Amino acid sequence: MVSVDEAVIARLESHGMHMELLVDPEIALEFREKHGEMQLDLDDILASRFVFIDAKAGEKASNEELAKVFETTELEACVRRVLTKGELQLTTDQRRRMVERKRKLIVSIIARNAINPQTGTPHPPTRIENAMDEARVHIDPFRSADAQVQDVLKVLRPLIPIRFEHVSIAVHLPADHAPKAYAIVKGFGELKKEEWQRDGSWIGIVDMPAGLHTEFYGELNKRTHGNVETRIVKQPGTPGGRAKHE
Repeated sequence: MVSVDEAVIARLESHGMHMELLVDPEIALEFREKHGEMQLDLDDILASRFVFIDAKAGEKASNEELAKVFETTELEACVRRVLTKGELQLTTDQRRRMVERKRKLIVSIIARNAINPQTGTPHPPTRIENAMDEARVHIDPFRSADAQVQDVLKVLRPLIPIRFEHVSIAVHLPADHAPKAYAIVKGFGELKKEEWQRDGSWIGIVDMPAGLHTEFYGELNKRTHGNVETRIVKQPGTPGGRAKHE
C-alpha cells in the first residue's frame, strides 16, 4: 500500500460534488494509459480504502453520496470510474520525476527502433537526448510513451537524420551453439523463417527494429564465441539487398 505522503489525489467532479481518492501515482498513470484495461489491486493503489469528499480533511463520502455519483457503493467500481474519468493532482516534484522517467522511456524506444538513414546505423541514446534538449521537446506525463514517440520524431527530424526501420537478418547457428543461441535470436524480433538441420544446426530469418542489429550481433558473437554466420537480407531503407556481416 502506498503511503499517504507519497500518494496523490485523484479527483472526479460529478453531480455537484468532488469525489477524491489517495492513490499511487505510478499505478494510476499506468491504469489511465491502458484505458482501464488492467487488473487493480486496491491495496497497492490506494493509501486509504475510502472515497473522500475532501481527502486532505479526511471527509469521507457516505454510501448515499457514492450511490448518487457512481450508482454503486462497490469500492473498486468507484476507483475505476475516478481513475478513468477524473484527473490526477500531481505535485511539482512528482510531475518532474514522472516526466523524466517518461522521457527516458521514449529515448529508449527511439534508440531501439530508429536509425540514421544516411549511415544505416543506430543513433546512440545520448545523441537522441541532446537533440530532444535542443528542440525543447515537451513530454506529457499523462500520455503513454508509445503515443508520444511519433510526435517526438517529427520534432527531431529537422535536427538529425532519423527514421524507424526494420531489418531482416539470415542466421546460421552451428549445432554446438544452436540450442542456447536460438533463444537470443528469438528474443530480438519476429522469426520469419526457421529450420533445424539434421546435423543439429539451425537456420532462420529474423525481422527486428534496425536500431537493434548492432546489439544483436554483439550478443550472438558473445554466446557463440564468434562462431555464427549472419547475412542481412533486407537492408534498412531498401526493399531488399544482401550484406555479409563480418
